Amino acid sequence: MRNKKKSLFVVSAPSGAGKTTLCRKLCEMVPDIRHSVSYTTRKPRPGEEDGVHYNFVDEKRFRTMVADNEFIEWAEVYGNLYGTSGKAIEDMIKSGIDVILDVDVQGSKQIRGKIPGSVFIFVLPPSMEVLQTRLTGRMSDSAEVVKKRLGEMKNEIREYENYDYVIINDTFDIALNELLSVVTAERVKVSKVDSDWIRENFFKEE
Repeated sequence: MRNKKKSLFVVSAPSGAGKTTLCRKLCEMVPDIRHSVSYTTRKPRPGEEDGVHYNFVDEKRFRTMVADNEFIEWAEVYGNLYGTSGKAIEDMIKSGIDVILDVDVQGSKQIRGKIPGSVFIFVLPPSMEVLQTRLTGRMSDSAEVVKKRLGEMKNEIREYENYDYVIINDTFDIALNELLSVVTAERVKVSKVDSDWIRENFFKEE
């Protein structure tokens, strides 16, 4: 196998920027990359399936998983708990599959340094006004709650400098193409080439 060293792509964004949709669409287009399914204690939204969109668990089970160190990252977000199974990611990478994971900035900070070679990508909306429109349109929260979340999101957006790449999701197809470009470029880095394959195919007589 020419490139057998796989990567974890960590995608963060303020809620409403479109990171989850980008990640899922990318996985439909690109072979050998899988979208990690997180655990959460929140209730499923209409159309969401257990094990597909999230692994839905109650708080007792979630807390047990935390105590057993099963999560590579976890956080409480707007009153609900979210976490990512470290073993699930490790198993996928070992099997020869790249993994793309969308988490908030809290989760990203926890992952840094735990999986060498991880790639960190931040997705921005085109403006705060657009973000507010998206949040208002998809959520049943009051205007006061939306305003509070927007204030919290400004703190999240300030973290963009700590990421390797920034994608502005103004036009979805362009943002998707940029995400695809990041994955493609990372896959052909020298650090991802199997040196044993190089020796076997070019230097085996030396």
